[in-house]
Amino acid sequence: MRMLCASTLISEFFVVAFAGLVAMKSDDLSMTAVWTVCGVAMLLSVLLCGMLGRPGGVQLGWALQIGLIASGFVVPVMFFLGAAFAGLWWASIHYGRKIDEAKARWAAQAEAAEAAEAQAPAQ
Repeated sequence: MRMLCASTLISEFFVVAFAGLVAMKSDDLSMTAVWTVCGVAMLLSVLLCGMLGRPGGVQLGWALQIGLIASGFVVPVMFFLGAAFAGLWWASIHYGRKIDEAKARWAAQAEAAEAAEAQAPAQ
């Protein structure tokens, strides 16, 4: 699960950076507002990659996704990006857990097979 979530966060970093560059061209938004929103989101995305293995890391990821959606009040395009990344975050968690469960099953089966081979009499 951590690999999918980290991949989501890194892709979020790049997409938010490019969205910031696009939003800078808007006459309605100040460069300070754009880079405050985008800069904070980018920084938190990278920092959160290192915290995924710690307790509460996934919940902090949800907080980041909610924050991105809420940042749409400052930079309107962030409503769309925040919703898209919240969906991707959910998919990363959901399918990442399924992958982790399958890996654990395969590892247990391989371990059981090795143990059975070790206990079988040599012929």
